[in-house]
Amino acid sequence: MDAARTEHHGQHRLRRGALSLFDSAVMGVAGVAPAYSIAASTATLFGAVALGGPAALLYCGIAMFGIVWAFNYLGRSEANAGATYAWVRRALHPVLGYIAGWCLVVSALIFMVAGSVPAGSTILGLFSSSLANSTAWVTFLGIVVFLIMVGAVIAGVTITAKVQVAMSSIELAILVLFAILLFVHDPKVHPFSLHWFSFSVFHGSAGFFAGALVAAFYYWGWDVTANLNEETKGERVTPGKGAIIGVIVVFLLFEIFTIGTNMVLTGHEINQNAGDVLDKLGQVVWPGLGGKLIVVAVALSTIATLETTIIQVSRTLFAMGRDGTMPRILGTTHERRLTPVAATIVVAVISIGLLIASNYVGSVGTILSDAINAIGLQIAVYYGLAGFSVVILYRKLLFTKLSYFVFAGLWPLVGAIFMAVMFEQVLPSLNATTKIVGIGAILLGFVPMAIYWAKGRAYFRPPSPEERVIHEGDLGGEVQAMTD
Repeated sequence: MDAARTEHHGQHRLRRGALSLFDSAVMGVAGVAPAYSIAASTATLFGAVALGGPAALLYCGIAMFGIVWAFNYLGRSEANAGATYAWVRRALHPVLGYIAGWCLVVSALIFMVAGSVPAGSTILGLFSSSLANSTAWVTFLGIVVFLIMVGAVIAGVTITAKVQVAMSSIELAILVLFAILLFVHDPKVHPFSLHWFSFSVFHGSAGFFAGALVAAFYYWGWDVTANLNEETKGERVTPGKGAIIGVIVVFLLFEIFTIGTNMVLTGHEINQNAGDVLDKLGQVVWPGLGGKLIVVAVALSTIATLETTIIQVSRTLFAMGRDGTMPRILGTTHERRLTPVAATIVVAVISIGLLIASNYVGSVGTILSDAINAIGLQIAVYYGLAGFSVVILYRKLLFTKLSYFVFAGLWPLVGAIFMAVMFEQVLPSLNATTKIVGIGAILLGFVPMAIYWAKGRAYFRPPSPEERVIHEGDLGGEVQAMTD
């Protein structure tokens, strides 16, 4: 393809064709982690838009689907474990490509804290409320769970997929059960209202974009399918399909549970259970031991998304190491398992350090709220860049077929503009911690970029005019068949 991808052999090779469409779709769902996202983010969303959660998830979901389509079409042109890191470089500029990849890396590392803390707390809460409130025990168990997932990722992508299928199947079955219980439960705190889906529920653009930032975090993670493209059968087609299926599933679950939460919980109950709203929800609709089942779903979901996040960041660092834009050791794989062990271990060490440091930041609720908003900023950057990139790369095909115009042009462009405007609108209203973590972490990426650019790495050579445009013949027979 280009000079930055010349060393895809030997120690730089991942396991090809290991994942099926079903595996990819499961990864897409697990990456979003519906139970975890609902449990950890509902209070933050309620704080931003009150009863307007269904509307925030709907409108952000429409924009997010534009980015899903962008990834789908970008992946058809090139399979690269770095995903946006490679695609944005090709379409726009090496600086923007590097920052897109860096945004994924730092958002994933921040999430290790936002995910590991609730993982420890949720599991301990099944046995003892006092232990669940112990910072030391929560941190210890969070680290244990995290290290188990690191081990699963190092063991190989086929083992990772099997673990995900088992956990996600149980999680989804429990969520469907409680979705039914939500809507048959009486009495209702609020009757269902179509007003929850209207723009007026936001009371202005500031409320709308505050809700959208949180909603972006809800959906984040489906793009793990793209980072696994080199390890998937039909590497240029299947990951995009898996992402589409995954986002449809989680969109439906998010809307159902957000509507249900509005109906059965008061605002006080939501705010008092900011760390795990689903725990409270479970006890309301099924008091006693039965209600604890949904906590199991949250625990499984949290563990599952930790695993997919490790995959995303390790594959991105692997692609960077392979291209020499990060230490070369990160771009090597295990001789037999064909997994980026060095990159995964580096991720583990940094994440555990951040997790321990988070003990000095504040309460679980504070950590979650600040982390969600900081990650939302980083998501907006690299998703937005992907949306603009697909329009640039497919510009000569956009008017040849309606499918190209809508799904590789108009919808991704709408999604990209949405992400850019959301970033600009919410930034002034965020607290200092969120700004420092969200923007400061992005700016740190310019340091390694400058170092490796100075070393003359091929990745930083501007793409040629030929690279920056996709023709029908570049897509391959299997991909072309999908567009006919």
